[in-house]
Amino acid sequence: MIYFIGALLLAYLAWGVLYQFYYALAGLGWQAPVWPKAESQSKILVLIPAYREDAVIINTARIATQQNYPADCFKVIVIADSLKPETLAALRAIPVRVEEVHFAKSTKSKSLNACLDRLPEDAYDITVLLDGDNLMEPDFLHRVNDAFATGVRILQGRRVAKNSDTTMAVLDGLSEDINNHILCAGHARLGLSARLAGSGMAFDSTLFRETMREVDAIGGFDKELELRLTRAGERVHYDPKAMVLDEKVRKGDHFASQRSRWIAAQFHYAEQFFPAALVHWLRKGNFDHLNKASQMLLPPRLLTPGILGLGTVLWAMVGWWGLAAGWLLVLVFNLTTFLAAMPAYAWQSPYRDALLRVPLAFWHALRSLIGLRKANQQFIHTPHGEAGK
Repeated sequence: MIYFIGALLLAYLAWGVLYQFYYALAGLGWQAPVWPKAESQSKILVLIPAYREDAVIINTARIATQQNYPADCFKVIVIADSLKPETLAALRAIPVRVEEVHFAKSTKSKSLNACLDRLPEDAYDITVLLDGDNLMEPDFLHRVNDAFATGVRILQGRRVAKNSDTTMAVLDGLSEDINNHILCAGHARLGLSARLAGSGMAFDSTLFRETMREVDAIGGFDKELELRLTRAGERVHYDPKAMVLDEKVRKGDHFASQRSRWIAAQFHYAEQFFPAALVHWLRKGNFDHLNKASQMLLPPRLLTPGILGLGTVLWAMVGWWGLAAGWLLVLVFNLTTFLAAMPAYAWQSPYRDALLRVPLAFWHALRSLIGLRKANQQFIHTPHGEAGK
């Protein structure tokens, strides 16, 4: 019985590893899109939901207003949830528009929908979404505008690490770029939708407003958004040159709570969307949506190599050499996937040194499983602008 369970678990992990291995290899041959220069400038709305982001939101908002895009063609709105009075005053002095929201239980989807309800429906052509800690590169809106002029309706920019001041921040940044390679570049090369990362995203404003009306996520609203959009036949494009700096978690506790939120959201949406996505594919051939729903079933990437390594040792210790060999083979594919998806800078300091601390990330990923139930019941906020180790 135990052998059978080990074989079943191996089959599940092998599927997850081979899925990511395939798209990691595909990403190696991908060429970033080259958008022709747009002949006109669209009206762009930049929304920044900020829940208790007093430490970072003022700088984020200030940088957001400094795009090399015509000032009369874009508007920055901070959606302020539980910000301090002095923070609100500083934001209005930049100046940016501030929309205050108040909820008994806050979520990003509630904040976005409340703000959208206060805006005219046809005031903007494109809506860009940032996190409270994000810093857009100066040409971000220009690249978004050029892409949308070609008919793109959804664009994911490249999120890159803003900080590398602790081991956890370095590992979190590497994880982000591995995601960019597998879930963005690899998928784009094969004509499939890239992931939505939660920020650094741009949408046709009408499409975004209509889709967000259906979204009431506690955590992982971006996952629900991409699932609903691909089910409707929309494609998420990716531009690695449209860059947004994203603050990476500095502390192990924050890393664990963040992963709790992500893993809980992933399996929640697998249950909600995968069965219908399979039927939708059989009836209408929408593989892009099925692929997105399948991603919700993937084993957590940071846990997989640790589990495979431990399993290999365990089965060898009890003398089940065939099972041990199977687990070892899948582990080799898993590590090869990481090597294929790893950015070139990973072999330079401090990233090379941080790779030696991967077991630490595995430990915090294990800890994240403890908080799964809580993550499904209430929004878990990741603090920004704090020092840590």
